[in-house]
Amino acid sequence: MLREVDVAIIGAGSAGLYALSQVRRETENYVLIDGGELGTTCARVGCMPSKVIIQVADDFHRRTIFDREGIGGADALGLDKAAVMEHVQDLRDTFVDRTLGVTDGLDDTHLIDGYARFVDDHTLEVNDQHYRAKAIVIAAGTKPIVPDAWQSFREDIITTDEFFEIEDLPASVAVIGLGSIGLELGQALSRLGVAVTGIDLLETVAKLQDPVVNKLAVDVIGKEFPLWLGEAAQINKTADGIRVSVGEKQVAVDKVLASLGRRPNLDRLGLENTSLQLDDKAVPVFDPETMQCGSSSIYIAGDVVLDRPLLHEAGHEGRVAGYNAVRQSAVKFRRKTALAITFCDPNVSTVGAQLDALDVSTIAIAEMQFAPVGRALIMGKNRGIIRVYVNKADGLVVGAAMACVKGEHLAHLLAWSIQQGMTVFDLLKMPYYHPVIEEALQGALYAVLPELDVTEETVELEKI
Repeated sequence: MLREVDVAIIGAGSAGLYALSQVRRETENYVLIDGGELGTTCARVGCMPSKVIIQVADDFHRRTIFDREGIGGADALGLDKAAVMEHVQDLRDTFVDRTLGVTDGLDDTHLIDGYARFVDDHTLEVNDQHYRAKAIVIAAGTKPIVPDAWQSFREDIITTDEFFEIEDLPASVAVIGLGSIGLELGQALSRLGVAVTGIDLLETVAKLQDPVVNKLAVDVIGKEFPLWLGEAAQINKTADGIRVSVGEKQVAVDKVLASLGRRPNLDRLGLENTSLQLDDKAVPVFDPETMQCGSSSIYIAGDVVLDRPLLHEAGHEGRVAGYNAVRQSAVKFRRKTALAITFCDPNVSTVGAQLDALDVSTIAIAEMQFAPVGRALIMGKNRGIIRVYVNKADGLVVGAAMACVKGEHLAHLLAWSIQQGMTVFDLLKMPYYHPVIEEALQGALYAVLPELDVTEETVELEKI
């Protein structure tokens, strides 16, 4: 049985829903196909519930500086870990319900419960039904990686998809993989009284490419729980539980939190039945400005592309894919300035071009340590650093990395500035209130002026 539609969207996660928002502006002859649990990765197992547990952990951790502020009674504060997880799950369900508002309004002619498989470039099979589409959007998402060698003790492994379903916290855990989610959850668990050991094969955390920022982040966070970096972990099941070894270091833990990244949900799509060219990760080759796969009528968006697995990027890609899926020819759209934030303490953020992609001989680095920043000192969070990458020739700001309090806000300011093509001189003409964290950015920009090949007569003032 064959049904013809204008657009078929595979996946009802963030990218799929954003694609749908564009498709519905032009046609009602579409299908949204998803065989899993509805509710986006962000709302169900990612951005949102992780921030809830981080907030609880930060609130509880604040007690450690009460004495210096003249506040007594910190030792009397207690923590109900089961109640913490119940609170996390309650808010998580609220966030999921909000995303379900879109799909709840779709009838069964538009929302198809099942898993799609390509028959050819224009045809999908779902539950023995065939759908022939003028255009197809792949927004199938990803799933956590669990190595095959761990399957024999899988009951002792918690993935990031499973973490927010547990009813109580383990007494001890090894967090393996210190990208954003691993670092965030590792620190939160440590602050909630769990004995945490953080492990990563790399020498870096949160995908940092700047060695100065990475060193500060590792030094600061490593004072809260041990970070074993630069070597692979070996895991063995013993009578006493799970034993994790890294070189000569060993630790026995109740659980392992696997944060090793995610793999795209492409294995069941039957891509071999299409004309699509695949890259070395078996992901369709696509144009990031159109999200079109080759010259086909197939588009791809969201985490499944393994490029920028972030909600705002999924939104952008989904909108572009959906927009182009209902047009005769694909339109190019400018990518947003790269922006990534890890909500650990201090925030680890990267903006724009990073050191590994820059010619360091052509840039100057505007740096500011947070030790003298008044607002950070008041908050008891003045261990931090911001490094801004600037073209020597013209003062153009091209990127930044930081590990500092409220880095999430500084990162946004810099991302907006880079996207607008602003220079150091443009930024120094902006108002800076006192005392605020943004003064650290101001200090960094002043410090880099002598290293630039260009100058301006008035740095702080704008002539009219």
